[in-house]
Amino acid sequence: MSVVERPEEKEVAAAAAASPERWLGPSDASPDEGVVDDLPLIDEKAVEQLTEGLISHYLPDLQRSKSALQELTQNQVVLLETLEQEISKFKECNSILDINALFSEAKHYHNKLVNIRNEMMMLHEKTSKLKKRALKLQQKRQKEELEREQQREKELEREKQLTAKPARRT
Repeated sequence: MSVVERPEEKEVAAAAAASPERWLGPSDASPDEGVVDDLPLIDEKAVEQLTEGLISHYLPDLQRSKSALQELTQNQVVLLETLEQEISKFKECNSILDINALFSEAKHYHNKLVNIRNEMMMLHEKTSKLKKRALKLQQKRQKEELEREQQREKELEREKQLTAKPARRT
């Protein structure tokens, strides 16, 4: 089978190749072309009445929708404010928990300090008793040394007295 070309197609192809602009063929016409001429004249009053009818039909629904949207928007604002308040309450709870943790830690360290103070007082009492005991022992030793010294002196004195004394001749 051979393809037969029509002379019109050759002209269209040649014109399309020669011109950078698009060549419109007989089937490339706009579908709306010539429609304006086909429409009958429309009465302006009828258009106005139809417009008013359309608006009166849809306007109440649109107004109800608008008011419903406004109410929803207001409810959303109220919910957002409530949510922010709840969030701040949770933050306060967390800070209260932190404060409670600090108080329990402070109580723990306070107990440690009380124990240290009690221990220090006990050590002070023991050292005071040891100092008193050491002083008493020192006084006792001094007294014993004094008594020993006195005893030695008495013994020396007694020995002197017991020692034979040559008689003196006058």
